Amino acid sequence: MKPMKKIPGIAASKGIKIAKAYKIEEVDLNFKSTNVEDVDAEIKKFDLALEKSIEQLDTLKNLAFGKLTDEELEVFEAHKLILLDPELKNGVETKIKEELKDAATSSKEQTDLFVMMFESMDDDYFKSRAADVLDVRKRLIANILDLKLPELTSIKEEVIIIAEDLTPSETSQLNKEFTLGFATNIGGRTSHAAIMARSMEIPAIVGTSTILEEVEDGDIVILDAIEGTIIVNPTEEELSKAKVKISEYEEELRLMQEYKTKESLSSDGKKVELVANIGTPDDLEGVLANGAEGVGLYRTEFLYMNSSELPSEEVQFEAYKKVLETMGQKPVVVRTLDIGGDKELPYLKFPEEMNPFLGYRAIRLCLDRDDIFRVQLRALLRASIYGNLKIMFPMIATLQEFRDAKAILEEEKAKLKDKGIDVSENIEIGIMVEIPSTAMMADTFAKEVDFFSIGTNDLIQYTMACDRMSDKISYLYQPYNPAILRMVKNVVDAAQKEGKWAGMCGEMASDPVAIVALLGIGLHEFSMSASSILPSRMQISKLSKGEIESHVETILNLTTADEVEEYIKTNLI
Repeated sequence: MKPMKKIPGIAASKGIKIAKAYKIEEVDLNFKSTNVEDVDAEIKKFDLALEKSIEQLDTLKNLAFGKLTDEELEVFEAHKLILLDPELKNGVETKIKEELKDAATSSKEQTDLFVMMFESMDDDYFKSRAADVLDVRKRLIANILDLKLPELTSIKEEVIIIAEDLTPSETSQLNKEFTLGFATNIGGRTSHAAIMARSMEIPAIVGTSTILEEVEDGDIVILDAIEGTIIVNPTEEELSKAKVKISEYEEELRLMQEYKTKESLSSDGKKVELVANIGTPDDLEGVLANGAEGVGLYRTEFLYMNSSELPSEEVQFEAYKKVLETMGQKPVVVRTLDIGGDKELPYLKFPEEMNPFLGYRAIRLCLDRDDIFRVQLRALLRASIYGNLKIMFPMIATLQEFRDAKAILEEEKAKLKDKGIDVSENIEIGIMVEIPSTAMMADTFAKEVDFFSIGTNDLIQYTMACDRMSDKISYLYQPYNPAILRMVKNVVDAAQKEGKWAGMCGEMASDPVAIVALLGIGLHEFSMSASSILPSRMQISKLSKGEIESHVETILNLTTADEVEEYIKTNLI
């Protein structure tokens, strides 16, 4: 009998399952670079591999149709867009012609440029595009080398996938009927595979480092993505414990469904709003399925990223209209274009910058290129009559920036009305609070904005002077740090004093420990991934806002993030 092993990892998508291990061995895509003698033949080899890759994606999409949501099916279209990008084809062919490099080497070098661009980005949505490019490169080079990639659609028994990592296209092939969960060596909670696992509601553990080496095909595995542990070859006692835990978790899921149509109320009857973050109109299926009370962050960047040119006013209008109509009278907070600096578009020229995170981006770009900004604002204003639209400007550092952005909005509104085009008269205009200067001046901003939405992903890294993508200093990315909590309270208090509301659209809004503090501080709106809505609502229903409020001063006067976490877990959860 094989010895039992316990392997720790990061619980990326909650759940617990027992099944046989199914290992995905990586295809060896190593190759030796060569000098090209027949340029035309090498270009033809690349073109055929490109065509074959596109055909494979179409086949995979057809096989997945009906099993995946529209949002998940979009992965295949996103990959096709990368393959069809003229910069890819032209770049590879130029390397073959001018540098006489073989098709595989040229493809790798050209896609490396794409990967570097996306990996340098701060926003999780855009950072995940690096995984898309790597996935596409893997498929393209495999076809150049005439190698076959593993096809997960062939799995016909209940298994737990064990892999080094899962690419976006591999994750999208997973059939929930047979793939009960997966565990990988690498990855984090914001990796593409983790995000898709949560969307598909498949339990997943990532970042184990050694799972692929320590598990053999056919081993019995307990995937405990509640605790973040994989038990390999469990004893009968461990199996019994796991089965009890599965029953308890299934009961918890059943209870969660009861909260789908309920208001978000604390145990002492205090109401908050739980709303969802979305990136595309296709995300709305999950928003509605999880009982969200609105959309707290609609990232409009996808319209620009998934296009080979600036999206027209009409294209944008149709996207915004679809979201607003689908949500009815539920609020939809749309963030205007948040791109530039570290988030480049291939069809726009951006300056070279030493610190792109602090550079020419978001509202700074829009105020400078108001021709781009005005197109988006017109599309939003035209769509406003189809629902409950709220507009927010990102990366606001000064009150003058807000005034300038609002003035442009008002100008476009007046122009539309002069043409006889209907525009809603009830659009709230707010800002994202992600820069410390804005958080500190919240009392001044609150007199002019209609609402705040605190973007904690950026606010934390700017406050702590910590690049949250850097492994070396990741310990400084501290949502529970008293400095962050005090800053959040400053924003919430300023909003309440002026009769305005304050929400939060960063990862912190769905963190179970942070939720406790935020409820006590008085945060009105919590915006999160759709799959986090029901567990957060259930958690809030068991918390007494009044009781937590009596602890807020103590929490804010603690000295470290660890002390805050320990205090909340000991006294309030």
